[in-house]
This record gives sequence, structure tokens and C-alpha cells, in this order.
Amino acid sequence: MKIETPQPELFTKPQEHPAKLVRKLKPFYRTAAGAAYLGDSLDTLRAMPDGCVNLAFTSPPYALHFKKEYGNVSKADYVDWFLPFAREIQRVLTDDGSFVLNIGGSWNPGSPTRSLYHYKLMIALVEELGFHLAQECYWYNPAKMPVPAEWVTVRRVRIKDSVEHVWWLSKTPHPKANNRNVLRPYSADMLRLAKKGVKTTVRPSGHNINSSFDKIESGGSIPSNVLEDQIANEMLIAGNNAANDPYTKRCKETGIKIHPARFPAVLPEFFIKLLTDEGDLVVDPFAGSNTTGAVAERLGRRWIAADLVEEYLEASKFRFGE
Repeated sequence: MKIETPQPELFTKPQEHPAKLVRKLKPFYRTAAGAAYLGDSLDTLRAMPDGCVNLAFTSPPYALHFKKEYGNVSKADYVDWFLPFAREIQRVLTDDGSFVLNIGGSWNPGSPTRSLYHYKLMIALVEELGFHLAQECYWYNPAKMPVPAEWVTVRRVRIKDSVEHVWWLSKTPHPKANNRNVLRPYSADMLRLAKKGVKTTVRPSGHNINSSFDKIESGGSIPSNVLEDQIANEMLIAGNNAANDPYTKRCKETGIKIHPARFPAVLPEFFIKLLTDEGDLVVDPFAGSNTTGAVAERLGRRWIAADLVEEYLEASKFRFGE
């Protein structure tokens, strides 16, 4: 009996382990889906081939007025310091890849006024390197301290700064993205509106409200660029001070230092779902406790992480179990 040859399109090539993309360097550790590297992330990025990364998600040390133990560059030097990393990120991105940068603002020393360093960086990324600003997003972090104390809690002339920028940049104007992957549950008001129905009208702004406005067949509401969770309808309220998560508990049990500037898992999770598919490669060149890698692996993506501090990477193993 003749056996027909299987059609090639019915089969997919097994995904290459990310460690094979960084052949010149030895991983500090690896999992089934990813590899973490100890050292300068420029070396890790430079060891990677062109066009292999679908998403770079990272939060580098901010240019804060006060020095942090994990290191941070001055505001005056920040753009020049960061651009070499950004050039390598741009090189390793696929044409439909994205670069998501979480960066906080800062105050000018001795003055109740804000620095523009992060805006200067964003302009340089677009105008000097050629990235495209796909969208500005924001992370509302209620756990942030009311600083600078002199202006916020002593003189009471400023309010608490609780929002950080999350810039979604892309290599081309049309990165891979699907907001159906991050739909939020419909609010009670929307469900009532769908049941009641709306009248077609034109708002004073000129927007048309037509008969399809109250339809809810899409499976959820489109999230705003201020990321949401169930606590609030309009904002993502996500602190980074969790005390009982497995990573923090294991650090305390073993006496390993907890990374002092962690972001919540919901932050990379949102963008990994929005901008990648299963099997895609996610890179975090300032990994810290490697929240990004752990979330990527949980979501079926491959990952590469890098950090300069051995203790932080050692503790990040706790995110992947024993």
C-alpha cells in the first residue's frame, strides 16, 4: 500500500532554544524555555543574530536624583548611556517586533520641578535611532512613596507621583499586535447598556453613536493605555511591594537580597499577550529578578534575560520553582 508523503504545511519546525542564539556566551542558568546571562547586557545583545526577537520588554535603572544600590546613571548622561542598548535592541528585533520601555520620571535637585530626561530619551529613540512610537502607556503604582519628602510631605507644595511611563516603540509602523488578546471583562454599566440598548445620536464632540455601540459580541472591552485591573475601571492599580509571593518568601528564607525595584507580573504579562504569539522570543536586558522571563515562560513564550548583579539572578531562579 502506498503511503502518501505528509504535506509540509501541516508541520511546524520545533522552536530553537534561546541559548542557541547566544552561542558565544554561557548562560548563568537556563530553563525549558529560556536562558539568563550574567554580565553586561550589551554583550548578550551583541551575541544575538539580527531579527530574532519579537519583543524587548525592560525597565532599566531610572535617572533618579538619589543613587540606588542597583546603580543608576545621572540625568545629564542618561540618553548617551542608554542609546547603545537601544541600537542593539533595534537590530535584534524582527520587522514586526516591539520594544516596550518602562521608565519613571525624576525631580530636579533642589527644586520642586520635574526633569525632562525621559522625554529626551524617547525623542532620541525616535528621531535619532528611527524607532516608531506606537503608543504611550502608563502604569499606575499606588505603592510609590510620597517623595521628594521636602516638597510632598513637609512643605506640601506637590502631590504624590504615582504614574510611570511605559513607551511602546516599534521597529516599523506596523508591529505585530492584537488587542483581542487583552480584552477586559465588560463593566456592569456596559452590560446594562447592552441589555437596554442605545439611541443613535451624535455627541457634541462629533462622534457618532450608532446601533452597534451597545453590542458585546467581541468578548470584552478594549483596554485603555492606562493599564487596567479589576480594582478600577480606568487604571491599572498594581503595586510592586508584594510580601508573600513565592519569590519574596524564598529570598527571605535563604537570606538572599530581594531586588529593590521589581515591577508587578501584570505589566509584562499585558504586553506579552498584546504583542507576541506562543513560541515567540521575549528579551529583558535589565532583568533584575527576571519577572519578564518567568511570565514569558508561563505564557508559552521563549525568553532571554541579562543582568549585571549575580545575587539578583541567583534569586530569580525562585520564580521558576525549585
